[in-house]
Amino acid sequence: MNHDQARVRGRFITCEGIDGAGKSSHIASIVAFLRERGAAVVSTREPGGTPLGEKLRLLLLHEAMHLETEALLMFAARREHIACVIEPALARGDWVVCDRFSDATYAYQSGGRGLDPAKFAQLESWVHPLLQPDLSLLFDLPATVAAERIAGQARDRDRFEQERCDFHERVRLAYLERARSAPQRITVIDASQSLEKVSKQLEEAVTRFCS
Repeated sequence: MNHDQARVRGRFITCEGIDGAGKSSHIASIVAFLRERGAAVVSTREPGGTPLGEKLRLLLLHEAMHLETEALLMFAARREHIACVIEPALARGDWVVCDRFSDATYAYQSGGRGLDPAKFAQLESWVHPLLQPDLSLLFDLPATVAAERIAGQARDRDRFEQERCDFHERVRLAYLERARSAPQRITVIDASQSLEKVSKQLEEAVTRFCS
């Protein structure tokens, strides 16, 4: 890791994947890995990351709404998140590790729900025209396996987790389409393997990125 460069501007890493892919359980280890190498790291999430964003998160995860309302609220929370958390952290040289970003909106709202990709592109270019993650880690898992994992968790499920398996498979395919369009940025992680093997893939991917 080049500390001189890090002090000028930090780096932006995102973790993506369908519900049940297991990405959230690995974010702490990614943050710890970076901190061990001397980086100042901000760990955050979307939707959320700010007081306003967390309020919007509750609406998005639990209130039924029109598809375009959903997309607009996602990007509204993102605009606040970028302005209040992500850009200030990067500007002071911190690294940002974020649980989901715009790849998720493309996958869920366009791939899963059918939002016109042109409308997604307009929102993306308006809200963050010059900002994309430096590295996106896509936890890939068949929707049927993800559904089994979610079913085994003793907690209430949000309205996205309650969607049918075919919805999550569309989301997965949209994620993979996004990965093919940006292979230099998006690294696909085989999340169907054991925790140890997934951790090994992550360590190798982040090490390559830091070198």
